[in-house]
Amino acid sequence: MSNPFRGEVFRLYKNLLYLGRDYPKGTQYFKERLKTAFMKNKDVTDPEKIKKLIDRGEFVIKELEALYFLRKYRAIKKRYYDPEH
Repeated sequence: MSNPFRGEVFRLYKNLLYLGRDYPKGTQYFKERLKTAFMKNKDVTDPEKIKKLIDRGEFVIKELEALYFLRKYRAIKKRYYDPEH
């Protein structure tokens, strides 16, 4: 019997892996942490728990996007404003 969340989990993993390319501590560090997190929960079979884990992963995606946006904002601000202000 196949898990109905399998495709969603796979898509989440791919999205996180893609976002990890720009991670401040490096791509390799992010990949190792991502794989560890997914392998830790590989035996979860309860659909409600899987849905909670997927929601947590989507939250992490939003946090990473916010981190990258903030980094871009700071870089642009440095270019156009006096560093003393």
